Amino acid sequence: MHVNEAEQVLVVERPDGTSEVTVGGAVQVLSAVPQAEVAEVVTALVAERAAALGKPVRVLTRCGSSWSAVVVDPSGAVRPDSRSTGRADRRTSPSPAGPDVETLPEAAPVSTATHQPDAAAATSSPPAGHRPWGYDYPEGRQSFLRDQQQELSAREGWRGALNHFGLRLAPDEAERSGRADAATVSQHWVGPRTIAVVNAKGGAGKTPTTAMLAATFARHGGAGVLAWENNQTRGTLGWRTEQARHDATSMDLLPRVQHLLGTGARAADLARYVHHQRADRYDVLRSQPLALASEQRVTPHDVDAVHELACKYYRMILIDSGNDESDPTWLRMVEHSDQLVVPTTTRDDHAEAGALLLEALAARDERSAQLAASAVVVVTQADPKATAADVQRVVEGFGALAHQVVTVPFDPALVDGQLRHDLLRPATQRAWLAAAAAVARGL
Repeated sequence: MHVNEAEQVLVVERPDGTSEVTVGGAVQVLSAVPQAEVAEVVTALVAERAAALGKPVRVLTRCGSSWSAVVVDPSGAVRPDSRSTGRADRRTSPSPAGPDVETLPEAAPVSTATHQPDAAAATSSPPAGHRPWGYDYPEGRQSFLRDQQQELSAREGWRGALNHFGLRLAPDEAERSGRADAATVSQHWVGPRTIAVVNAKGGAGKTPTTAMLAATFARHGGAGVLAWENNQTRGTLGWRTEQARHDATSMDLLPRVQHLLGTGARAADLARYVHHQRADRYDVLRSQPLALASEQRVTPHDVDAVHELACKYYRMILIDSGNDESDPTWLRMVEHSDQLVVPTTTRDDHAEAGALLLEALAARDERSAQLAASAVVVVTQADPKATAADVQRVVEGFGALAHQVVTVPFDPALVDGQLRHDLLRPATQRAWLAAAAAVARGL
């Protein structure tokens, strides 16, 4: 394939040991790259441009008075430039014979700048009629202020590694997707939002789902996230999360709700009753797993009171529910919810319980049907031996019952021990970010 002047990259090896790379008129000086690695960095940079152009790019390298040339294909493959054979020492001059007779260009002037921003990251001028903050400008005048929408350079993968050397490679599609999910999760809504995590079958993953969604929302969107265990039958959220310097539960909080709703109460007063997760930045309101259900029985009125209090002090409330769908407190929790999350594993009984729950809600009343239709199903691979076909079967089974189905791979950190975001594998963290984004889009 013919490579013309527009698809050329010039590399000049300077006496001080640095290398100057000219790409599309922009100059970058590789001052922090060891000389032995310059060729590798330049090849990666040129491969990026070749892939963007969809055609090969010719690389001309000058060291002193000597020239060499290679061609880098969009795939990143490097091959000799056959047209430069025997012409490496020729000087540059415009060729009257036209583009088919190429000569090597003069070296670009040495630049002291480290790099030029790429076109995608450049600040653009505002469109005509742009009015920042709604100000009504007089007719004929535009604002001097400009919208600054800059894409950050890649931070992950080989692109991110090369950017440590001073390059500005753009992120790939996977990194862009992660950034989009993070932006969705980090948004704040006007007024509090309540998310109920529900499945009538024990062991389906309600507690890990509650904790990981709370951690993801808090890490990306900041404080103001509460994980509340609304379970009268030995819930384990308190066992699997960090304990503060007290052992208070929701039973200790209930007598103080009215005081904390008063004008003299302070947000810090809640620290006596909730357990802050220091690394994951959310709070936990525990039930009492050591007490019998008869000793910590709560009423729908109690659920109303705790929910009112939570809405005063938190922007997001995730409720880890019990297994009894007929319990009046379970039903009241659903009435307070803005979104439902149905966790399940690949086990048949877990999936069937989740499906029956959604079908029952769809038939209950109009609001419950709306919650069921907009629900997010989270399929966690709790069994390391489960196959991709096992996961896909559950995903497809919920396709007609819920708004969206997301999957989370097997991770030992979800099975036993304290639930902490930092203990998860990177792929699992990314999966929970996708799950939280799916929930956020429903809010």
